[in-house]
Amino acid sequence: MLNKAKQDRHVWLDIILTLCTYELMAYFYYGMRTVVLAGICAAAAAAAELVSVRLMGRRFTADDLPCTSDALITALMVPAVMDMKAAAIAVIFSVVAAKNIFGGRKNMIFSPAAAAYVFMLTSWKTQVLQFTEPHVHTAIFGKAEELVNSASHAFNISGSLDYTNFELIMGNFPGPSGSGCVLLLMVSAVVLLFRRDISAGAFIGSVAGTIAMCCIAPDSDTVMHSIKYTFITNMTLFASVYIVADRRIAPRKEHFAFFYGLFIAVFSYIIVMTTAKENAIVIVSLLFTPVALGIRNLEKRIDLAVAEEAAAQSANAGEEAAAVE
Repeated sequence: MLNKAKQDRHVWLDIILTLCTYELMAYFYYGMRTVVLAGICAAAAAAAELVSVRLMGRRFTADDLPCTSDALITALMVPAVMDMKAAAIAVIFSVVAAKNIFGGRKNMIFSPAAAAYVFMLTSWKTQVLQFTEPHVHTAIFGKAEELVNSASHAFNISGSLDYTNFELIMGNFPGPSGSGCVLLLMVSAVVLLFRRDISAGAFIGSVAGTIAMCCIAPDSDTVMHSIKYTFITNMTLFASVYIVADRRIAPRKEHFAFFYGLFIAVFSYIIVMTTAKENAIVIVSLLFTPVALGIRNLEKRIDLAVAEEAAAQSANAGEEAAAVE
């Protein structure tokens, strides 16, 4: 148990470090307001977690700190000018209603970040899907003077984007404050996979499903453009790393996790193509919770059957040895 606790804390630390790099990029593009927003979300999550675990009769420990990484993920998925009170309310909802009501960190059912995002999307849709241009810094407690649609919206409607490859790789286009820099996302994905902090099966399945759908039904003029734009927009790569491949949610066996990620990618792609809905992968990952639960139950049954078979074989071998003697 001690080794597992240390491992969980190391996973949290690795994820926090990668998220901080996105926060630095968000600060570069949108200013100090993004840092304050992230801090408020993290503080709200920690406070909600503290109250929740105390009400459940437990002591708040370092094992409960992952709530802050979920809060940072949430902050990076929304506009830099998102109302801070709304973001804090959504984070508190995710900690209390989406996690601790179902048993807390030892019985994770929903991704807290995905739950918080969908909660904001249903409650404050206009705020969640309206953005400022990069390099437009809004005062910490000020209001943006001019809001625009995201690059994801433009791609979903037209099938193309009017940005250079460098701008696309660096996330220099309107969208969520910290989830658009593909260069950082790719580096983070490699690091987290190497450190075994995320589910390799779920991540590879999500990537493979997206590429397969781009080849089967490209939503741009060429297959390569479809692959490029799909991974850059709609938080596809960000969600694949931090939501779909979340080890607390994804199936534990890598081959099951692969198909879990694959199905999420396929359904997300279909929704984007047919409805032009932005960031569908976050919504679909939340809706696929019953699938993850079903696969985990199947894993438990398989493990139980294997254990029973091994016990039976051991008992038979013991009886045979006794008979020989």
